[in-house]
Amino acid sequence: MSDWMLPLGFELAQPRWLLLWLGVAGWFGLAWRRVLADRQGEGAGLVLNHPALPLAAVASLPAPSLRRPVVLRALAFGLLVLALAQPRQVGDWITPPPEGRDMVLLIDTSLTMSIRDFRQGDLDVERMTVLKDTLARFIEGRPGDRFGVIVFGSEVATLTPPTFDRQHAIAQIQRIQVGMLGGDTALGDALGMALKQVTTRRLRPVVILVSDGADSNAGTLTPSEAVAVARQAGVAIHTLQFGSDPYAAGRAARGGNAALPDPQPDLIDLAQFSRGQHFAIASADDAARVIRAIDQLEPTLSRPAQHRQAREGYWVLLALAAAVLAWARWLTLRQTA
Repeated sequence: MSDWMLPLGFELAQPRWLLLWLGVAGWFGLAWRRVLADRQGEGAGLVLNHPALPLAAVASLPAPSLRRPVVLRALAFGLLVLALAQPRQVGDWITPPPEGRDMVLLIDTSLTMSIRDFRQGDLDVERMTVLKDTLARFIEGRPGDRFGVIVFGSEVATLTPPTFDRQHAIAQIQRIQVGMLGGDTALGDALGMALKQVTTRRLRPVVILVSDGADSNAGTLTPSEAVAVARQAGVAIHTLQFGSDPYAAGRAARGGNAALPDPQPDLIDLAQFSRGQHFAIASADDAARVIRAIDQLEPTLSRPAQHRQAREGYWVLLALAAAVLAWARWLTLRQTA
């Protein structure tokens, strides 16, 4: 039996208990018949006979009436049954938080991230400043996701493993300083660290790699090895290139990456090999556009509302039943004293 809807937004959560009203009605009928029988028999009156009084002075008093206590007890039992049915006032549906995914923000802190080639208003600002603002807005708009923050330069450090505490993740991003882990780029080791921390749930995990495109020149794990692991694990790598690559012209003069003894994938290749997307960010407007694009690429799952806000009313009925029982007891004692 489902909930019973009542007027004014009320419902009974456990309406089966109302069947006990049949028992209350039966008890009331038997008790009422007994009261009437007592009233007709012994209830003709109470005779006060005192040996010192003449017979003519004998006083006859009416028998105490137990009708009202019986009615009050029946009312109290009915209120208790109604309390068991759990009446409550229902409100709006409670929308559960969306189901998200693990996202690890992999942030390059090498010295090239201090280049002032972005503008905010009339000021030239560092790439890292725009990066912090962009990632903070991105995290704020993604309830349901677990965010981790890893920074890398010559070394790799985890500022926070994946967590639902978005404010904590934002606070860790604000702590990042250019050059805090050395001036080189251990990209392969950073990717390996990120892949260890993500957990596959119903939605695929994502690594968001933020760099300026400089070559990996430190660490023990190569980017090609890391991206092979990511592809096998089903982890997408989205790459965000902040600003232009400061060493692109030098590589072009040498014939590009192919001229190197052990060529490694660049940011575009990392995204393509892992089934991710590559984004080039040259301004604050580009950063806002990228936020919207990743939101569409990696949506959260909206779960249907299954519960509603409810204000329970059983305790009011319990209090009324206790008061009515106390009243009935007081009347009984008063009339039989």
